[in-house]
Amino acid sequence: MLFPAIEPYATHTVDTGDGHLLHVEEAGNPDGIPVLFLHGGPGGGLMPIARQFFDPARYRIVLFDQRGAGRSTPRGSLHHNTTWHLVADIETIRARLGIPAWLLFGGSWGSGLALAYAQTHPQAATGLILRGICLVRAVEREWVYQRGLDRLQPEEWQRFIAPIPPAERDDILAAYHRRLVGPDEDIARQCADAWMRWEAIISTLTPDPALISTLTADETVLPASQILAHYAVNGGFFTPETQLLDGVDRIRHLPGVIIQGRYDQCCPPITAYDLATRWPEADFQMVPAAGHSSLEPAITARLIAATNDFADRLGKQP
Repeated sequence: MLFPAIEPYATHTVDTGDGHLLHVEEAGNPDGIPVLFLHGGPGGGLMPIARQFFDPARYRIVLFDQRGAGRSTPRGSLHHNTTWHLVADIETIRARLGIPAWLLFGGSWGSGLALAYAQTHPQAATGLILRGICLVRAVEREWVYQRGLDRLQPEEWQRFIAPIPPAERDDILAAYHRRLVGPDEDIARQCADAWMRWEAIISTLTPDPALISTLTADETVLPASQILAHYAVNGGFFTPETQLLDGVDRIRHLPGVIIQGRYDQCCPPITAYDLATRWPEADFQMVPAAGHSSLEPAITARLIAATNDFADRLGKQP
């Protein structure tokens, strides 16, 4: 159901001016409808398959590795690395590429980042396609890292908490964060392996060995887990934690699609429901028999339908 694999027609290195160099790529049609792909994580980085959610004949597809992720450098850096730095980065990229406004496509953490950007720069957005909604609220963090998923994944939960001494398990997220960014590299790596395995397990409806292998790859496991923990322990840098829900009125005039797997373990469906309640004009699609991953067939089909629909809609505008 995905579009054929393609290579970028241009790549760029964007200097943020505060120590980060961002990897940016463009694919598809240089004269097409601009769309920005926002990857998950945070810290997840790009995968080539991300280009395949868009008709390459109709879209100018822009993708970038967020600060510290993928091919952006320095890898794993937490310095000047917050949501609001990323929002500023997106504006910098848009200006550099000379794009007046673009469609935002984000899943998981990318959905929260898309909302943060659109609410800050609504004039630069033509619409939003969001999947597996993540707002980094306390209730979401507690579900994943403290209590909730332990009841659905009891054996994997025991593997996840094993690196944390029982005396510190009253706040597992904080305990992991201390170790992941701490001075002991052996402990940090041990925790990174356990952390990213847990992320892989809960990202699909059934365990995907290929995803587990990808997320626990030697060269990415530590920086990816450090960035993810950095954002999680800081609540996504949203103040108050309902900031993205409270700001929905700024974007209700924009067309939006919210696609959520009914059995998403990573980003519980209540979050998407809460967003849709605040944004009744959006097309809210709860997908049965689906989890979190964009590559689950039912989720992929909805995403492709959404990008095709937006291509029809935006292509007719003068």
